[in-house]
Amino acid sequence: MLTTLLLYLVLGAVAGVVAGLFGIGGGLLIVPVLIFSFELQGMSPDILTHSAVATSLATIVVTSISSMHAHHKRGAVRWDLFKPLTLGIMFGAFVGATVASYLSGTSLQLIFGIFVLAVAAQMALSLKPSAGEKDASSAGLSGAGSIIGGLSAIFGIGGGTLTVPYLSWRRISMQQAVATSAACGLPIAVVGALTNVWRGWDLTTFTDLSLGYIYLPALFGIVITSTLFAKLGAKLAHSLDGVKLKKIFAVFLLLVGARLLLTNLLGG
Repeated sequence: MLTTLLLYLVLGAVAGVVAGLFGIGGGLLIVPVLIFSFELQGMSPDILTHSAVATSLATIVVTSISSMHAHHKRGAVRWDLFKPLTLGIMFGAFVGATVASYLSGTSLQLIFGIFVLAVAAQMALSLKPSAGEKDASSAGLSGAGSIIGGLSAIFGIGGGTLTVPYLSWRRISMQQAVATSAACGLPIAVVGALTNVWRGWDLTTFTDLSLGYIYLPALFGIVITSTLFAKLGAKLAHSLDGVKLKKIFAVFLLLVGARLLLTNLLGG
């Protein structure tokens, strides 16, 4: 148990640094590492992927509060956009987490692997959406929010990789897009985590240290260090070559995505 807790503390630290460096949530790192960790611990294949996604969302509840507060103090959050987006996000996150609970562990890993490969390509090639329409109706924002919330809940992420490009397409400045995305991560994580508690409540989980699909030792270990190290990552972002670092992280994501796809497609 001590070794396992140490692993989660280290994972939280690395995820925090990654989040601070690249301005994306740690879910892209946390989910695959938890999948591998839960496999080694002997967790049932039927639930380990669901537990990884649910636990990741639960960690984002805590880390997004800190991030949102920091951006709010700088006046960068577009609350006028946040409100209609959140209406859709909450609905989408509930639907997404519910849909994910019906998927097999293999299917969930395959979908996550494809998504990770797409993000890796975007980071490696620095792909950015061209500018679209600036003005969006409340209904349009809510519709976009429902898609962002649904996909984020399935993948166990805070939605930054989806929200930031969407807001950039809406011609929102990058600073405001990142800040508003950080705020949107909270409703995604809260609704997604609570839905996973509900959907996994009656299942036999790994130990009695689980709350629904959420594995509490991993949650606490990651949260303890991720918030602290996110600040370190933000500082390093101003002194290191961001372009080169993104390409390195893209290679890591490529390997993760390839491993998930090959393992499940080849059956082990």
